[in-house]
Amino acid sequence: MQHYRRTEIIVGAFMLTGILAIGLLALQLGKVGGLGEKGYEITATFGDAGGVRNGGDVMLAGVVIGRIKRVTLVKSLKAKLTLEINNGIQLTTDAIASIRTKGIIGERYVRVSQGADEQFLQPGDEFDDTESAINIEDLISKYIFSSGSN
Repeated sequence: MQHYRRTEIIVGAFMLTGILAIGLLALQLGKVGGLGEKGYEITATFGDAGGVRNGGDVMLAGVVIGRIKRVTLVKSLKAKLTLEINNGIQLTTDAIASIRTKGIIGERYVRVSQGADEQFLQPGDEFDDTESAINIEDLISKYIFSSGSN
């Protein structure tokens, strides 16, 4: 009887460890729950955020360097994005943040283009230069209405 009890405890502990490991892996892969790589916050203000969402990528040279932490409306005119940049990544003070689309109809992300300045943005700083999202619907309607008037 004692032998079976000890076996049940060992199997139960093994199962619990496995379930916890799978849960941690799921959180890590999903970037959920505050686990994973921490970073510092930088803000960027755009005239049109073009549908970016919390949790979207921030990329530099095609590599993910952070996440969009928060999207808020400022003075009912502009969109302010709070970006969490991974520790160890330094962005120059003249870097440009722009909103782009992955593929033709893919999700929106923030692309950062480094400048030539030798000084770096500090936690809590804001990008001086930003480029808003290109709105395909607006471009199509401008094309249709401008070609119709010729």
